[in-house]
Amino acid sequence: MTGKPLSDEPDLPDEPRETPPGAGLPEERHFLEELRDLEGIEYEMTPDQEAFYDLYARAHLRYAHTMLGSKQAALAVVRRCYSHLALNWNNVLLEENPEAYAWKLLKQRVETHLRMTGRPSRAVQTAAFQQAVRATLEAGRRQFAVMESPLGLYAAIAGLPERQFDVIVMHYVLDFSSTKVADVMGIKPDTVRSHRRLARERIATKLGLALSPAADEKEEE
Repeated sequence: MTGKPLSDEPDLPDEPRETPPGAGLPEERHFLEELRDLEGIEYEMTPDQEAFYDLYARAHLRYAHTMLGSKQAALAVVRRCYSHLALNWNNVLLEENPEAYAWKLLKQRVETHLRMTGRPSRAVQTAAFQQAVRATLEAGRRQFAVMESPLGLYAAIAGLPERQFDVIVMHYVLDFSSTKVADVMGIKPDTVRSHRRLARERIATKLGLALSPAADEKEEE
């Protein structure tokens, strides 16, 4: 496949248009076709670049959409990420963990975009964050159903350590298995499960609730 990556310039902010993270993603195929139509410097993607793209671009796009609340913003950020990867592919392959490198790059680009649009990296008012809360409530309904309002859970999720926060979002909102989350983040499935367990324990502690030790083990992997 021939693509045209953009030069490695900072992302420009656009008008944030809030859309729920699941809404419109049936259009994801068209969305990813746009991602392939990168503009700028001509290049030919190698087979290993193609394979990496096919494995991770969709997941990266969905995560960016969840965090930014805008498909247009997510597309711009992910296009910049893959342009950078394409222009530096030989160096990417020298990384001990290319998947972790790409994930770190995506996170940096998402956070930069949020700063440039004047929004915090974990904006509890976004539709994406509210969906994360609803999904977490549903997953832990036995433990969290006693809550009269999800407001405490908003703050508890927002206060999670970075990796725990990402695991909660990808597992409960994007419905990724532990194996898929591990692949995207460049870590081990056991580490993902540990992050998820610790996140749920931390949330329960902040809310003053008892969490069944077996609750997480029953979840689909």
